Amino acid sequence: MTRPSDILWPALGALSILLVWQFVVPALGVPAFIVPTPAAVFGKLWTDRALLLANAWPTALEAVLGFLLGNAVAVLLAILFSYSRPVRAAYFPIVLFLNTIPVLALAPIFILMFGLGLLPKIVIAAVICFFPTLIAMVRGLTLATPNEHELMRVLSASGWETFWRLRAPRSLPMLFTALRIAATGSVIGAIVGEWIGSNAGLGALIIQATFNYQADRLFAAVFVAAAMGLLAFGAVVLVERLGFQRWVR
Repeated sequence: MTRPSDILWPALGALSILLVWQFVVPALGVPAFIVPTPAAVFGKLWTDRALLLANAWPTALEAVLGFLLGNAVAVLLAILFSYSRPVRAAYFPIVLFLNTIPVLALAPIFILMFGLGLLPKIVIAAVICFFPTLIAMVRGLTLATPNEHELMRVLSASGWETFWRLRAPRSLPMLFTALRIAATGSVIGAIVGEWIGSNAGLGALIIQATFNYQADRLFAAVFVAAAMGLLAFGAVVLVERLGFQRWVR
């Protein structure tokens, strides 16, 4: 149950940062064209609301599709790894190696492979979602103890029943931990893809504002992207609390 203090203290912390930003940063002589005040950013959010909303939709679509694609592939591959030790031994180290490659290095490759349309942004977002979910699910699907597996065999449970009633419920806490990371990561992936090659989306708007020295618009676009990530995070938490925790119990 959420207590009032759980909301009050973060709100006070955010308010204190905004007050310092509003009054102390200008007093230190930082030019407004470099770091605009919160009042200027919020004003830009209102005056440019149509532009920001128009560019938020492509980013949201890319993030959602990338989230669904990346996590679906990760879960399916994790199931394969958990049931086949030779496949896991052969390919899991390769997956871990690929995870070390920065997404900024992969983005131009995907742009060259898939062009400048929607697909490369979805793939980049999916890649960011893929790795944390795969690693978490591989771990989660192997959490059941030998005694629990022996109990399922004594009860004459089929392979599907063992998966559905034992392995899958055990993996859900780790899965949703990874999904929270992936939810915000999908937004990052979509924006990174738009940086490399796009004329629409929050990533493209951020690049345009940066080169045109429109700091207030830049900060406004970043604020919208952050809000989008928070909404995605909250949606995952809501799904976990409303539905899947009952399955675990």
